[in-house]
Amino acid sequence: MWMIGPIGFTAPLLLLGLILLPVLWFLLRAIPPAPIKRRFPGVALLLGLDDETTETDKTPWWLLLLRALAIAAAIIAFAGPVLNPQARAPGNGPLLVLIDGGWADARDWTRRQDRSVALVEEAGRNGRPVAVVRLSDAPEAVVFQTADAVLSRLAAMEPQPFAPNALQGWVDVLPAGEFDSFWLSNGLDHEGRAVLETALQNRGALTVFSSPRPIFALHPASFAEGMVKIAASRLPATGEVQAEVVARGLDPSGIERELARVAVTFPDGQSQTEAAFDLPPELRNRITRFELVGQRTAGAVSLTDDSLKRRKIALITGESDAEGLLLLSQSHYLRQALAPVADLLDGGLQDVLLANPDVIVLADVARLSAEDEKGLLEWIQKGGLLLRFAGPRMAASESAVDGTDPLLPVTLRQGGRAIGGAMSWGEPKPLAPFAEDTPFHGLEVPPEVTVTEQVLAQPGPELAGRTIAALADGTPLVTRRVEGQGQVVLVHVTANADWSNLPLSVLFVQMLERLAVSTRPAVPEESDLAGQIWVPEEVVDAYGQVVAVDDLPGVPGEDLAKAIPGRAMPPGLYAGAERRVALNVMAADTALTPAEWAEGVAVEGIEMVRETALKGAFLSGALALLMVDILAALFLSGRLAARLGPGVAVLILALALMPQGRAQAQDSSLPDDALALEATTALRLAYVMTDDQRVNDMAKAGLLGLSMRLWDRTTVEPLEPIGVDLEKDDLAFFPFLYWPMTANQPIPSSEAYAKLNRFMRTGGMLFLDSRDGGMTGSPEQRRMQEIALRLDIPPLEPIPPDHVLTRTFYLLQDFPGRFIGQPLWVEAAPPDAEQAEGMPFRNLNDGVTPVVLGSADYAAAWAVDDYDQPLVPVGRGNSGERQREIAYRFGINLIMHVLTGNYKSDQVHVPALLERLGQ
Repeated sequence: MWMIGPIGFTAPLLLLGLILLPVLWFLLRAIPPAPIKRRFPGVALLLGLDDETTETDKTPWWLLLLRALAIAAAIIAFAGPVLNPQARAPGNGPLLVLIDGGWADARDWTRRQDRSVALVEEAGRNGRPVAVVRLSDAPEAVVFQTADAVLSRLAAMEPQPFAPNALQGWVDVLPAGEFDSFWLSNGLDHEGRAVLETALQNRGALTVFSSPRPIFALHPASFAEGMVKIAASRLPATGEVQAEVVARGLDPSGIERELARVAVTFPDGQSQTEAAFDLPPELRNRITRFELVGQRTAGAVSLTDDSLKRRKIALITGESDAEGLLLLSQSHYLRQALAPVADLLDGGLQDVLLANPDVIVLADVARLSAEDEKGLLEWIQKGGLLLRFAGPRMAASESAVDGTDPLLPVTLRQGGRAIGGAMSWGEPKPLAPFAEDTPFHGLEVPPEVTVTEQVLAQPGPELAGRTIAALADGTPLVTRRVEGQGQVVLVHVTANADWSNLPLSVLFVQMLERLAVSTRPAVPEESDLAGQIWVPEEVVDAYGQVVAVDDLPGVPGEDLAKAIPGRAMPPGLYAGAERRVALNVMAADTALTPAEWAEGVAVEGIEMVRETALKGAFLSGALALLMVDILAALFLSGRLAARLGPGVAVLILALALMPQGRAQAQDSSLPDDALALEATTALRLAYVMTDDQRVNDMAKAGLLGLSMRLWDRTTVEPLEPIGVDLEKDDLAFFPFLYWPMTANQPIPSSEAYAKLNRFMRTGGMLFLDSRDGGMTGSPEQRRMQEIALRLDIPPLEPIPPDHVLTRTFYLLQDFPGRFIGQPLWVEAAPPDAEQAEGMPFRNLNDGVTPVVLGSADYAAAWAVDDYDQPLVPVGRGNSGERQREIAYRFGINLIMHVLTGNYKSDQVHVPALLERLGQ
């Protein structure tokens, strides 16, 4: 193929015919031929007479140019012009396609799949064997196969929610011999990448495809200076970029919502920035994850665990801290251990109970009033943790000895026990190793930690089951009893160093953490997690979606402490015996490092430029020019003007010269009465006509496909959809209006806005679809925001799990279109929406949500042709067909919601109605 700029020619030799155009020029000048001169004496009689018509002896230059252009267009058309032809890499040997397949690939995974499919199909046409490997998988022998066999696996391939590592392991499994390689890189430098690159270069030509789109990621959140801080990274660090970080969590009703949002700025040349959230403890403790708005990758999600949920702890001692005796006070070491990781409350017992703390610590408090004891018991039974420390007052308490104290896990023996003192026999006792069935299992016991005095428990059958830590001689050190939903824990030594040096050790802090009194540091050490098996509760997929799991095996704490996600340990939330630990894609010290390729490696963009054949356009142009030539020749000869008149000739010539654009078919070009008749004789779905006819056609095909599914599965029988013009047509005839957004969509007039607002207020639903797959800052999204400013739109929220749309006809929790994982915005629930007893959902609103906002290109997922065949591919393989099916189900739910209103939501009143009927 011969190239001239972006245009290539499949038969370039035919262009040599353009050389003959000068010859044709002279030939055309001889047409019509010059008149032959004859001497005739009688001509003298004609002198002085004027002819009504004249003929020129030469063809005008502009007509010659017109004919030359027509012939040139025909020659170029037959030479096979192609706009943006794809360069075909020569080669006939095996082809290896490598895909990083990590979380960073998810941002444009569809484009990577399209590029991979194109490479495999081209290799199949050339008879080349192919192999495709996903580098995030475990290395296994690479086997070349036919293109058809590879395509079936490629369609089902998805990115992994972690980065590929140890790529040097693939070097040992590469096939022998020479082969070419295409590497679809996500732009990051992974461990062992350079080694694998060198090995591929030694086997043959290596070409790299890399996307120019930036990569964004979030690091784990931390609590410092009274604020929640979370760092964000990007690659590359060019230009100033604005971004938004949102904190998501559960509201008091258990519905996940956006709790806070902070805008951040990446200055030019800076790869990292920080977002700071100033939140009250009640709100901070509800956060489950942070997200970067518009970034659909696992790296743009940061899960939170107990390290962020600072617990409220009340400290109450049996004595006042005397000035000058700080190190001897009962609360000093507790404050030192808890202040960095918890919010401490001071005051009387009744006062702190009103604050509903997570933990109440009683340090050598032996007597409580009946009112305090009753309030404390109720608090424990509702899930509170009471932590008590022994001391002289407790050792002398009669209620602790006679077993009448309900706030002790065991009955104590009177007087306590002194070990290793001046008036006692024996040496101070060390601690025994922690048993496997205790929360302290795995903690290393320092040999220097000893106990010199303690309170003893009365022997009994339940003592062994309530002992969770003991001394080397078997006497209990820590006992615990479950009370309702809470628990009571007793440490048999003082909270200061009077009876033991345990409060002076690191083990003291670790034991508090294991009891869930405090929380672990932001970066856990191996000793903090060792000795336990951590079971995943939720995991994050490559697209940043959090999915609950119950079938994945647990992982040892030693592996979890390394914080390296992989196949056996995907990013997610892992639960231990007493707390949960978040494993994120990005650790606090993880950096986004760009991949640097060796000299000689061709690096190309991953975007595929569509080829466009121009033969038809040039042939049409040549025919149009010949038509103009015919009309011009007739006009110059006087034949056209003689028959049709000069005015008509000029009109025809003007029409011939007018550009031939594609006419936009306006479904709503009917007269008002005809439109009303068409729209009211049967149910019809409507869409807003845009400035792009292709978008209009897709919207019509999408609503046609949805209408056909409604015919098949419901009693709703809509006819063919109708396109409406906001400026001209009445919207009152339609219950549903789909508006696909384009970048150049004109802003409606005031009259059109009035019609739209009236349409929504009178029960209609307006569905705005930006069709951009949630790409932040896209032209379609900006235009949709501009248009929505003047619409009478109520407050919106991401669709909650108990919204009526989730159960109108099908039970749904996902609402995909051509894209998946995009938020869907509906009218926000009223503040008084409550869940009735016996019902799994709230009474959200008393009508149809007037507006729905999405970005998943729903019409493309619904679109069918005249034979009911899908027009646009969705996803890959069976997963894509499942995605299309869920998209249809969402569309059916949407239309049924429009037509039936809130009858599904009214089920919340069933208990009250039955009660009134006496049932």
